[in-house]
Amino acid sequence: MADFQQNGNIAQFHNLRTTPLEELEYRLETFAQTRKISLILPSLYSELEGPALGNILAEIAKVKYLHRVIIGLDAANEEQYRHAREFFSVLPQNHVVIWNDGPRMRELMARLEPLGLGPIEKGKGRNVWTCIGYLIACADSAVMAIHDCDIVTYQREMLSRLVYPVADPTFPYQLSKGFYPRIGNNRMGGRVTRNLVSPLLISLKKVIGDRDYIDYLRAFRYPLSGEFAMRTLGLPDLRMPSDWGLEIGVLSEAWRYMGPRAVCQVEIADIYDHKHQDLSPEDAQAGLNRMSLDICKAIFRKLAADGTVFSTNVFRTLKATYRRRALDMLEVYAHDAAMNGLAFDRHAEELSIGLFAENIMQAGQVFLDNPQELPFIPNWNLVHSADPKFLSDFKAAVAADTAGSAPA
Repeated sequence: MADFQQNGNIAQFHNLRTTPLEELEYRLETFAQTRKISLILPSLYSELEGPALGNILAEIAKVKYLHRVIIGLDAANEEQYRHAREFFSVLPQNHVVIWNDGPRMRELMARLEPLGLGPIEKGKGRNVWTCIGYLIACADSAVMAIHDCDIVTYQREMLSRLVYPVADPTFPYQLSKGFYPRIGNNRMGGRVTRNLVSPLLISLKKVIGDRDYIDYLRAFRYPLSGEFAMRTLGLPDLRMPSDWGLEIGVLSEAWRYMGPRAVCQVEIADIYDHKHQDLSPEDAQAGLNRMSLDICKAIFRKLAADGTVFSTNVFRTLKATYRRRALDMLEVYAHDAAMNGLAFDRHAEELSIGLFAENIMQAGQVFLDNPQELPFIPNWNLVHSADPKFLSDFKAAVAADTAGSAPA
């Protein structure tokens, strides 16, 4: 993917293989002397038993420019939380494990409900949100990075390339988004990006006309990547979607508050493989079925907020246009896979397109039935305004969990 191509909407940084990793890390260590860099790792307990996380920690342990690592732990009981703390203890950096299912955290989340700021749906969005809250409470980092804990092909260069555009003080970028080819087990990955997001955005432009927001999303080579970095000044105002629309939601927030000139994307890997979600056609609350619904709703909500008028007829036309465009693009992906010697299950790919087409219509109907639905977690400025002691109590609760004291 080494090229000089720029799309004209957001800056793209390529890996031209001309700067050794050691040089990149040396520069970041220099920046970090005055601009501390922290890493957030949202993790399920089950990922501690998976094939990826051990190697990820071994790679992160070699990174000298990191000031702090914040691990958000979901789906863990007390015994598993204690095991997780031991598991992550291999990190030489200052690090903390936030027990999101612990009694102290549950009590804190309950405090938000009488204020009209809860309940907050469990999931990756809430996990990232709590980690960001802890980082804000620490008030000592200038740059934050996030990546997933299931990357089988992880190398520390991914992190260095991800944070560099926002860590370099001479660069103007506030948000850096990672991109890479999704290839694993000799097959082409990234089904939701390839078979839903890309043809959907093309179809939206055809059905509703030109929109700057559509051009902005289309500029991202991999808009659903879980890897991004930000300068921390914007974190208190960042609204985090609680559903599977997290990645699209963060890009939409960057569009709203920062503008495209403050956003960039950077090539962070030659190959990338992580956990593949099931299509789950029989369960609308699981797998790519749920993910596609939430992504569609996130895009429709943003377009409506910018003035687009939707109707049932618009969504019917969009569904038909999408299906035709997705099938045309599928032909190209099949040829691309064949030329590169990758396995490509044409039948399974067409089944996913059929499901996504139905979910475009279903997401549209959900939006029409409840256009005021806002599945956003309150931003931290709002939480602080409603409960000025919340962040300090949150930090104290994490410290108490770490110390092992019994809840009051």
